[in-house]
Amino acid sequence: MTASDVSSPPRKIDVPAILIEAPAIDDGVECWRLARESNVLDVNSRYAYLLWCRDFAETSVVAKLGRRVLGFVTGYRRPEEPNTLLVWQVAVDATARGHGLAGRMLNTLFDGVPGVDHMETTITPDNDASIALFSGFAKRRGARVQVTELFSGDQLAHGGEDDHEPENKYRIGPIPATAGDRSPRRSRQL
Repeated sequence: MTASDVSSPPRKIDVPAILIEAPAIDDGVECWRLARESNVLDVNSRYAYLLWCRDFAETSVVAKLGRRVLGFVTGYRRPEEPNTLLVWQVAVDATARGHGLAGRMLNTLFDGVPGVDHMETTITPDNDASIALFSGFAKRRGARVQVTELFSGDQLAHGGEDDHEPENKYRIGPIPATAGDRSPRRSRQL
């Protein structure tokens, strides 16, 4: 499930000054805050985001302006398909939306993970912003998108108490390597 950066009007922000890099453990609290404030993402515990920033830093990125985290993308390699990067969550702070930051983070993340040629994510059918984000990524990369239902609404509903949209799997690829791709991201020692 993802939250994109296209829902709010552009604001004044120094976009070139935003650094996209691997997360440090301390960034987990800010990722939790952004997920909570998105009002779209399923919010996990602070503990989960701290662990994610520790154990999956090589397949995740944060966008920072100074020390402030303005966005994040969390992902991992699928164990059964290590050439596939699964993007779990994408969030952008309300003050940074409308500047293409989510797309920049996806590009940086994908280019920084060696040996991947496919990307997957799940999106609910009503999430037009995320559909546009991942479709745009596929278009920029000249890759095909296959959409299939991964989890039904019944599987995701909490004990029948509430309705939940299905999560559709967006599989992008194969993604051709282009000049300039696969440049290493600046990462921190964890």
